[in-house]
Amino acid sequence: MPLTPQRQTADKLIVAFNRMDIPAIMSFRAPTCTRHLLPQSMKLAPQDNTAYEKSLYSLKTVFQNFNLDVHEVIEDVEARKVVMWLSAKADTAAGEYVNEYMWVLEFDESGEKVVEVKEFVDTVVQREFWPKLQESMRRAREG
Repeated sequence: MPLTPQRQTADKLIVAFNRMDIPAIMSFRAPTCTRHLLPQSMKLAPQDNTAYEKSLYSLKTVFQNFNLDVHEVIEDVEARKVVMWLSAKADTAAGEYVNEYMWVLEFDESGEKVVEVKEFVDTVVQREFWPKLQESMRRAREG
């Protein structure tokens, strides 16, 4: 059975991330797409495309060899949703970045644009690694 347009878009999104091709990543997002970093206990504000793109460009300066591995994909065709369990690795000035994600991607009717992202992250990595990474990013900006 051929892949649905939304599944094809999700797969292309992974390829774009593995190339850190930010224009391509952004091209798969609808103009009103919102990213929600979860769980809610982290109290992180949702990001519109402008904020998300800015964060990607800042991360691109500190992540080398970024790679996403897809472990499992679940698709609800009628609801236009794809859920992906992913792991990520990258080299950074703050050490090796290793994280695990669960992405819930909701698509427009064409299946070619993501309209909402719910991104569950490993809270231990968020709490312990991100402060070190942000400090290295700050030093890079100042240095």
